[in-house]
Amino acid sequence: MRQSLIAIFVAGLLLQTGDILVYAQGAPAVSEPSATDLAKTTQNPVGDIVSVPFQFNFNNGGAYQDQTFFNLNFQPVIPIHITKSVTLINRTIIPIDSVPTGNGTNSSGVGDIQNEMFFTPVKPHKIIAGVGPAFSFPTATASPVKTGTWAGGVSGVLLMMPGPFVLGSLFQQIWPMSDTGGAPETNLFLWQYFINYNFGKGWALATAPSITANWDAVEGQQWTVPVGGGISRTLVFNRQPMTLSFQYYHNAKRPDNANSNTVRFAMVLIFPQRH
Repeated sequence: MRQSLIAIFVAGLLLQTGDILVYAQGAPAVSEPSATDLAKTTQNPVGDIVSVPFQFNFNNGGAYQDQTFFNLNFQPVIPIHITKSVTLINRTIIPIDSVPTGNGTNSSGVGDIQNEMFFTPVKPHKIIAGVGPAFSFPTATASPVKTGTWAGGVSGVLLMMPGPFVLGSLFQQIWPMSDTGGAPETNLFLWQYFINYNFGKGWALATAPSITANWDAVEGQQWTVPVGGGISRTLVFNRQPMTLSFQYYHNAKRPDNANSNTVRFAMVLIFPQRH
């Protein structure tokens, strides 16, 4: 029921027609090129823009059957201009989880906080690149997601933006540096490819599955490979630029203890930079 209500609410916002969501009362309308350009900037992981995403993930099926593992990722992105030619893009991922533990009960709390940093040119070329360190901190308070692992590694991204498309790949590998949890250590690989097609007035079709490998899991239980995609719209509501999106992913390959389906709703508050 909760997923259905949220789906109806988000769909209503995404499918609004007319100008009611395109501009605030008394404010100038956002032109189509501006909305599309803003959408493409938010789809760029190393775009020079402050954004505050709230990502709501409803995970079920598979090991959870008809139960739902709820995950909210709060992940502010802040660009920092280091020099006239280099920008540091800092993204912190704060997960809030509610994990079913059987008999209708859940264990809820914060998960392990991660921080990613990308150094990227202020004036990007045709192919945009960024690279930097990544860290994971053992901050989890919900028992099922506790790792006790301090981990660090590297992240990198390559992308290009031909015409209406934003195409690219993001890679990350973090290795355990210290572990006190006794559970499998945080030794994780992530590959996320993303394909965005912007077709006007802030609308876009996108797929951005996060393919992961837990190298400390037993053989045959390491990989999670989702497939799917969704739709988004970038707009201005009450003078606040934002992106609303809906996506669905199915895990074509997964560990036995993982979910098989993910329904994702996201709201990204956007704060364009003034230079």
